[in-house]
Amino acid sequence: MSAPSTAGQVIRCKAAVAWESGRALTIEEVEVAPPQAMEVRLKILFTSLCHTDVYFWEAKGQTPVFPRIFGHEAGGVVESLGEGVTDLKPGDHVLPVFTGECGDCRHCKSEESNMCDLLRINTDRGVMLSDGKTRFSINGKPIYHFVGTSTFSEYTVVHVGCVAKVNPAAPLDKIFVLSCGISTGLGAILNVAKPTKGSTVAIFGLGAVGLAAAEGARIAGASRIIGVDLNPNRFEEAKKFGCNEFVNPKDYDKPVQEVLAEMTNGGVDRSVECTGNINAMISAFECVHDGWGVAVLVGVPNKDDAFKTHPVNFLNERTLKGTFFGNYKPRSDLPSVVEKYMNKELELEKFITHEVAFSDINKAFDYMLAGEGIRCLIRMDT
Repeated sequence: MSAPSTAGQVIRCKAAVAWESGRALTIEEVEVAPPQAMEVRLKILFTSLCHTDVYFWEAKGQTPVFPRIFGHEAGGVVESLGEGVTDLKPGDHVLPVFTGECGDCRHCKSEESNMCDLLRINTDRGVMLSDGKTRFSINGKPIYHFVGTSTFSEYTVVHVGCVAKVNPAAPLDKIFVLSCGISTGLGAILNVAKPTKGSTVAIFGLGAVGLAAAEGARIAGASRIIGVDLNPNRFEEAKKFGCNEFVNPKDYDKPVQEVLAEMTNGGVDRSVECTGNINAMISAFECVHDGWGVAVLVGVPNKDDAFKTHPVNFLNERTLKGTFFGNYKPRSDLPSVVEKYMNKELELEKFITHEVAFSDINKAFDYMLAGEGIRCLIRMDT
């Protein structure tokens, strides 16, 4: 901790501000106010860009909220605490998460749900819950938050329920990827699909979330992990994550669910859909085996999409499930996922394919828009 302590003071630091949709971020000096009741101020050390950041930066189908500080996949340390925060202390290593766990609502008290009533993701809200104000400003003008995290800033303020305390021995520049997409794909397999050892799994979409699902299938001991993607350039990379067979739907003149059923003697045991494409969702459901097949939807569809399949597919004992953040409760469950990495059960290094300094954050957007790599590590200290 720096001396004199910054607790209770406004901190001036660098942040990457999005002033309007689609315009390159600019590094600005921002003022970060002290945390209020049940809030924590964090020093962000490592962050990354996720498709969700790009989607809302482009603002092509939702209410634009600008100026704004994006970012929600990160690792850092606690700088100071707001009133009422008792389970964290300055210096703790933490992962901020775009969804939360208040601990008191019906969802938090249920072992079956992680969809906290108070802190579940809200992409339209650009202010803090306690007082409806921002903690960021430039010359007195408010700069809005994004999904309660805003990690494209050297310091940020987050509700305590969205902060997972993790093992301080775990390298933050590796485990930061667990605060969003990797946990989503991993949990979709390990917590929801639950394939048994030796089973057959199909993964639709081989981006970061789909590759994390493949990694989960590898950990679970699936014998056949079939990657389904329209981009064959992704197939070689996916082998590192356990995929051992590949299907490009464009190579066939029949629905991909029929192709998969023929390959697997009637259908796969489990499937996970990670694209958000409604046709891929239907294919992922219809490709699972009758009697025991389970399909899990992870991708976010367009608001006007409708899922259409024959009810007989359900009557024949196929199961369709959905998941949010891999069914992980952020504060309760993420520490144990970090331990999977520490025990060398889970591999994370292979997800990080690029690295840039914070001052070059726009390069991370370029990589993602070009479809290059999986995750780009953004170092805040350079």
